[in-house]
Amino acid sequence: MTETLRSDALRRGRPGYDQRGILEVAVAAFNEHGYDATSIGMLADRLGLSKSAIYHHVSSKDELLALALDEALDGLEGVLRAPEATTGPAADRLAYVLRGAVRVLADRLPYVTLLLRVRGNTEVERAALARRRAFDHAVAELVAEARAEGSLRTDADPAVVARLLFGMINSLTEWYTPSGPLTPDDLADTILALALR
Repeated sequence: MTETLRSDALRRGRPGYDQRGILEVAVAAFNEHGYDATSIGMLADRLGLSKSAIYHHVSSKDELLALALDEALDGLEGVLRAPEATTGPAADRLAYVLRGAVRVLADRLPYVTLLLRVRGNTEVERAALARRRAFDHAVAELVAEARAEGSLRTDADPAVVARLLFGMINSLTEWYTPSGPLTPDDLADTILALALR
């Protein structure tokens, strides 16, 4: 009897998902269809689970979004908190942050892609955008410090420079393939060469 039950379970092919697995499928769906157009029912179909099985791991679609955005933002904020980003010449700290941001993007590509697509339609999105603005502000301050120490041109506004640098980095979400020939360090070297030399 036990053998028959085990065989039936295998035949049904019901996968076992933990919260992380559900989150990965949700992020793919959010990026493919948009957050608003993705329902828990759609996720349940993709996962081969019931809605209640999903709710066993998360309380709502908003929680999935918050977890996904935290994944991207925690990585970026972690770069800013590293000792290499807080001590030494500003140009070196800026280079470290830019390189770190490229690595975070490459390592967490679907999550950063989702972060770049949020528009502030929900409380979760507004909180994520506030964190992203704080990150951008910190990078602009680094640019200003590097400019003041003579490491960068002085004829451009630091906030504009920071936005342009991250425009370059963020564009990677549109074309970069982690399995392709370019490593995150290759990309960072190119970006740093263009931006800082």
